[in-house]
Amino acid sequence: MAPKRTDTDMTKGSPFSIILKFTMTLLLGNVAQQLYNIVDTIIVGRYVDPLALAAVGSTGTIMFLMFGTSNGMVSGFSIVTSQKYGAGDEKGVKASVTNGLYLSLAIATLITVIGLAFMRPLLKLMNTPADIFDYAIIYISTICGGIVCVILYNYCASLMRAVGNSKMPLIFLLCSAATNVGLDLLFIIRFHLGTYGAALATIIAQGLAVIPCIIYIYAKMPVLRPSKEDWKIDPKIIKQQLRLGIPMAIQYSITASGTVIMQSAFNTFDSVAVTAITAASKFQGIITMGMFSVGQTMAAYAGQNYGARNMKRIREGIHAALKIYVVYSVIAAVVAILAVPHVLWLFFDTEVDISLYIPWAMPYIIESAVCYFFLAMIFIYRHTIQSVGYASIAMILGFVELGARMITSFYSIYVHNYYIAVASDPFAWATAGIAGMLIGMVIFRKTERKWALES
Repeated sequence: MAPKRTDTDMTKGSPFSIILKFTMTLLLGNVAQQLYNIVDTIIVGRYVDPLALAAVGSTGTIMFLMFGTSNGMVSGFSIVTSQKYGAGDEKGVKASVTNGLYLSLAIATLITVIGLAFMRPLLKLMNTPADIFDYAIIYISTICGGIVCVILYNYCASLMRAVGNSKMPLIFLLCSAATNVGLDLLFIIRFHLGTYGAALATIIAQGLAVIPCIIYIYAKMPVLRPSKEDWKIDPKIIKQQLRLGIPMAIQYSITASGTVIMQSAFNTFDSVAVTAITAASKFQGIITMGMFSVGQTMAAYAGQNYGARNMKRIREGIHAALKIYVVYSVIAAVVAILAVPHVLWLFFDTEVDISLYIPWAMPYIIESAVCYFFLAMIFIYRHTIQSVGYASIAMILGFVELGARMITSFYSIYVHNYYIAVASDPFAWATAGIAGMLIGMVIFRKTERKWALES
């Protein structure tokens, strides 16, 4: 019996319209999620001190490592859900929901234990400046301790997106973002908890977002609502989810490892440089949320159409996404370059001289902005490749990014050149984006031939 289509059926209709609408909805949600960290950064910078701001920024790559690894894993689990949904397998959808939950809780436990055990040595290995070290360890350890809240929300949201519902995760995130702002103001300004308060606000707000997700799934999305018999462990489903989830987690880990190395290169400069990059990167994070959003869209779109065995439609979706992001990337680049000198003040107390930070922030933004389209290409091809069953092959893109970042980061440390250091991201994006396109072309042709032989 096919599941009732209560949400977006991505196997029908105009690929361009579906991808544009779904991505824009996701973009709003991802911007809201980005506010969790950027609000921490603004309030910490304005109400604690610039050193605390630098500390939050210096841990950004570690957060990306933890969040990226866990998000990659749960995204892999939900790809199985989207494939089962596209194939009309209701029992398979529900089995993927429960078994994915078991795996998500296991991943949360593993990351928490390993993270807390090795956080201090990792910060030292990253050349974290001594004057911000205490702020940094308090902030990132608190985030690590509550990462189960982040993982559970992302799993619930990914399940809803897998069956075409991008609106409700957006609504829940907007409410959670508002809660985060309120808790930041309470913990940092009222209770003077510093970076600990910022991290605590993020974890609590994210955890509260899980509750309405679960309620909505049980009340309004019967296709995702498991019955008593669906709660048994299914080794076949778990194997499928791990086959997709582990390579995606490894890929994010590889990419994140490259950003940790890149942050180590930034840390060889003084605290002013680290603070400037922190502020600029938070703003850029909002600008580039569109790239992350199209990746989530393509995971659901390609997953459903792979379940329906329609490679022609998957190709059409890729072409539509690329057209959208040619325009998006140009607009994003212009906005980023023009706006950064005028938004840095948000992150500092009124008495801080912003002119000290602009010369460090502008090269970082300019060099990154010219390669935004390549970043979009990475997400479009990587998530599509993963959703058509080649998650392990998609890891190659992670290795490409890692290699590119290592080359530029280590060389910048060797020559102590700031302009080379900030070229790490754009160089990685360009090489991995092109590699993704070439790998995708081969895989899509291979899949078409396989289906032709089976039919």
